[in-house]
Amino acid sequence: MTLLTELARASARVAENPGRLAKIAALADFLRRLAPQEIDIAIPYLSGELPQGKLALGYATLASVRGSASPSPSLSLADVHACFEKLKNTKGKGSAAARQQLLKDLFQKATKEEQDFLMRLIVGELRQGALEGVMLEAVAAASGVPAGELRRAATFAGSLPVPARAALTEGAQGLQRFSVRLMQPVMPMLAQPAADAESALAALGTALLDWKLDGARVQVHKAGDEVRVYTRSLNEVTAAVPEIIEAARDFPARALILDGEAIAIKPDGRPHSFQTTMRRFGRKLGDEAMRRELPLSVFFFDCLFADDSPLVDEPLQARRSRLEGILPKKHLTPAIVTADPVVATGFYAEVLAQGHEGIMAKALASPYEAGRRGGAWLKVKRAHTLDLVVLAAEWGSGRRKGWLSNLHLGARDPASGGWVMLGKTFKGLTDALLEWQTREFLLREVSRDQSTVHVRPELVVEIAFNDLQESPHYPGGLALRFARVKRYRPDKTAAEADSIETVRTLYEAQA
Repeated sequence: MTLLTELARASARVAENPGRLAKIAALADFLRRLAPQEIDIAIPYLSGELPQGKLALGYATLASVRGSASPSPSLSLADVHACFEKLKNTKGKGSAAARQQLLKDLFQKATKEEQDFLMRLIVGELRQGALEGVMLEAVAAASGVPAGELRRAATFAGSLPVPARAALTEGAQGLQRFSVRLMQPVMPMLAQPAADAESALAALGTALLDWKLDGARVQVHKAGDEVRVYTRSLNEVTAAVPEIIEAARDFPARALILDGEAIAIKPDGRPHSFQTTMRRFGRKLGDEAMRRELPLSVFFFDCLFADDSPLVDEPLQARRSRLEGILPKKHLTPAIVTADPVVATGFYAEVLAQGHEGIMAKALASPYEAGRRGGAWLKVKRAHTLDLVVLAAEWGSGRRKGWLSNLHLGARDPASGGWVMLGKTFKGLTDALLEWQTREFLLREVSRDQSTVHVRPELVVEIAFNDLQESPHYPGGLALRFARVKRYRPDKTAAEADSIETVRTLYEAQA
């Protein structure tokens, strides 16, 4: 039986070690001592996450139940997990008082050290640098399984804990059951930004270019007449998208896994905004009026599985050929293959003229690297944009008085597990957005001073900017110039925000 205090101390050791290798070693040493049933609990906790998801509890609530601490540790990981399960499932009349009592009982059994750990874990402020990449390498070190095999299994499982348990208890043999399977969503392959079409081709050579649609990323699984649809975050949204279900049932292949974009198109053929498309995913699933008002179209750009054949290890060129042999043209993203910068630039201009976001440039020989943001896929958009996390916001003045306005923007730092601030902006915010973000920030408040509210780093916002410049004012040495809010990204988690390495790569390309 592993006590919570052991995990809290392991977490502290990881936080104290600035080096990646030292963090991995400290985590691996702790993981080796876990019982099999504790692995699924410990890995999320050490990564600053809860298996149950968010518990909707803030510092004020937790502080009110903290009280006196236990003089000696007695809480096991299983005890804490059971309490969190009860908290998650306590709903309805009288639930507030019941949840308060559950928390009070938990904190009374915890030592002061454990109380500190629990508070940071629950509110999402546990930043010891054990993000998924570091944790994956720690599991590989503890189990003796190659990191590449474990990463592959995690992408097919949709998360790390389950294949980690298999690796730690069964070794490499335990990972054999994790592969591309129908009705098991796969983490999507991701792209890095490129400055323009010419630089994308300079990096890739002859490449496949296809339209980059500003819609909702969807993954469609088909087995006979059964069709399920998942978002980029692997949430099932089948009931919300009947148009996609009907289209997939008409495709001739018996079994499919497809990667694509769902987007709302105006009567003139131009796309609605991303926010408008996302209304279809944020309403009640049975809202027939919304479906009639805002029908969805779907376009696919990749095929991961066809009939009895997984295709993720096949080169992109073969996957695209298979896709074109199965789907009607109206459900394919328009694409060309070229090495000519002039042709690529013309293709990009055509996409922009149609009202779409930009193009993707993809290496022809690349496999489908699920869950990876490698250099095989590059995205070219009209303006430079980055997906950043809101770290804090300042109270507005004048017309914006009473609203949280000026955003503090941070890029993800995989090395430390924290965030690197790149600048601030209040541009691009409508009154409706100011009202919405003020409400959302206050729900995530962790501290404040006279002018600024600091928040849990959860909300991802897409920021457009002109360029990057060196700056002594920010710890990363870089700052955004003329930054403005393009949109919030409810379809992305903070772990999917752009990293400081991506920012530095953009700066080097700009230079």
